[in-house]
Amino acid sequence: MASPQCCANPPTLSPACGDGIVVDDLGGVRAYTAGSPNSKIAVLLISDVYGFEAPNLRKIADKIATSGFFVVVPDLLYDDPYSADNPERPISIWIQSHSPDKGCQDAKPIIAALKNKGISAVGAAGFCWGGKVVFELAKSSEIEAAVLCHPSFVNVDDVKGIPSFKNWSNSCFLNMFLLLRVETICFHHLPGVKCPISILGAENDHISPPELLKQFERALSLTSEERHIVKIFPGVAHGWTVRHKADDAAAVKRAQEAHQDMLNWFIQHVKKEHVN
Repeated sequence: MASPQCCANPPTLSPACGDGIVVDDLGGVRAYTAGSPNSKIAVLLISDVYGFEAPNLRKIADKIATSGFFVVVPDLLYDDPYSADNPERPISIWIQSHSPDKGCQDAKPIIAALKNKGISAVGAAGFCWGGKVVFELAKSSEIEAAVLCHPSFVNVDDVKGIPSFKNWSNSCFLNMFLLLRVETICFHHLPGVKCPISILGAENDHISPPELLKQFERALSLTSEERHIVKIFPGVAHGWTVRHKADDAAAVKRAQEAHQDMLNWFIQHVKKEHVN
């Protein structure tokens, strides 16, 4: 699912950027944090392939923190962000060491650590690679609200909750599946999203194009009773919320709109619904 858009306009990483601080161990990983650690509500921001030192990502964290959230941007890439300057390690090779499924598993101890510290509700937003991480978290009852920004690696079967059978070697299981006849499955009985979810997409996205996101919306209507929304932003491309060009006024405006939509989603579904 990697494409040139996936890695376009890479950020200049800066370990010192942002108004927050970097902690060495939060649920087993380093993380950039912003806002009061005494807050009862938190937001997890999961990066794209360029990792947690991207300045625009940390600016989003700082913005969300001003609304009373404790914001965590974990280093789920373990100081190994993708680099286009390494021709011996193209994205197709790099991703083998950084699967989003592993990212999801590594994020769970972070959420547990936050809740052990007294945080009562956690929202999560994922960007590109991180979108798949957050989507899996949304299916596991780990978080109270989710936002996917131009997600990668998410397909319609993921949204429907249909398991992959490509690795099934036991013929009796395969025969049982065939007998069920997939077209008769009631999607309401499949494992779906368990929290309110917002999907923010780009009009010119080759990885998750608007047509695919509309399929996500239809699948969510079938598989989840939680509130969901899909919004397509015109005139922008994959990655624009964190990798827009600073001199592109239209892209900056659309990115700011998306950031505000994200914050509003967390205020509504984390702050207002879970804090007395």
